[in-house]
Amino acid sequence: MTTGELADATIVFDLDGTLVDTAPDLVRALNETLALEGLPRVRLDTVRSMVGQGARRLIERAAARSGVSFRDERLDQLTDAFVDFYRADIARDSRPFPGVEAALESLAAMGAKLSVCTNKRTELSELLLDALGLSRWFAAIVGADAVADRKPHPDHYRAAVTRAGGTVRRSVLIWDTSADVMAARSAGAPVIVVSFGYCDDRADKLGADIVIGSFSEVAPACRRLLATGRHEKT
Repeated sequence: MTTGELADATIVFDLDGTLVDTAPDLVRALNETLALEGLPRVRLDTVRSMVGQGARRLIERAAARSGVSFRDERLDQLTDAFVDFYRADIARDSRPFPGVEAALESLAAMGAKLSVCTNKRTELSELLLDALGLSRWFAAIVGADAVADRKPHPDHYRAAVTRAGGTVRRSVLIWDTSADVMAARSAGAPVIVVSFGYCDDRADKLGADIVIGSFSEVAPACRRLLATGRHEKT
């Protein structure tokens, strides 16, 4: 039996913009995809604000900047192309945010179960985490294709908790966008937002219970939320 202060807790992380700074490889794959249509390249800082709703939506949003839209069939083809470009060198420039592994080790030492809930495809999520040596920390990795309704639907979050062997009642989310917060709130779970992620608004405006600026704050924030049993905003 697992023991420790957080032995009955499940901590769920978003992937892009929370655990890993994936934007450099996402913008590479996106620009290779846009080039197939002769569209202009998108800058790295622009992509950071567009990530979080999957590859298809990323392509749509990037093309819309040039006033272009695609029929569903062509968008499907471009999405497949993006995935191929991305998969081919998925961790060339992507890196875990500073302090990630130490935070995961600390949570695991306290007995917490760890899970990933992401709108990236499960296969790509596993491939990326394997390449970065992070997969071993997670009891479940649940991508958008692994559920009927992805984030911001709360069932995506619930699946990430239950497939890790936990309960929503004793869980905490660590994410970075408004869609993430919506999923948590609908599931009735507390949320920690990272201020360094790919936020689609100011981090302190997303409605999180706690906003943190580094992974050194993750374990103390989780302990606080789980100990109080209520959502205390800071």
